[in-house]
Amino acid sequence: MAYDPGAIDATLAAAVGDEPALIAELREAFLDGVKRGLENMKSAGTPDAWTSAALRLKGLAASFGAVRLMALANEAATGQAHDAAVLRRLHRAIDRL
Repeated sequence: MAYDPGAIDATLAAAVGDEPALIAELREAFLDGVKRGLENMKSAGTPDAWTSAALRLKGLAASFGAVRLMALANEAATGQAHDAAVLRRLHRAIDRL
């Protein structure tokens, strides 16, 4: 699955039009939400809490067209809680946003 760095901006532009300042603000809010979602996964005290946090991250990624992040969050939700390899891949994907 390829990473498309313009997908998030294109999704935002489609939603709000040609408003660069608003797009930047929404992009920043998205990144803050993604980082909080990852922190919620890392601090999850139970496998169910992990799955729930991963599914919320998946939904957030889907709503912004972040396909790679969505796929990784889905992998996390269906896999082992606190899987270190999945967390590393999530961190890399977020860093590329």
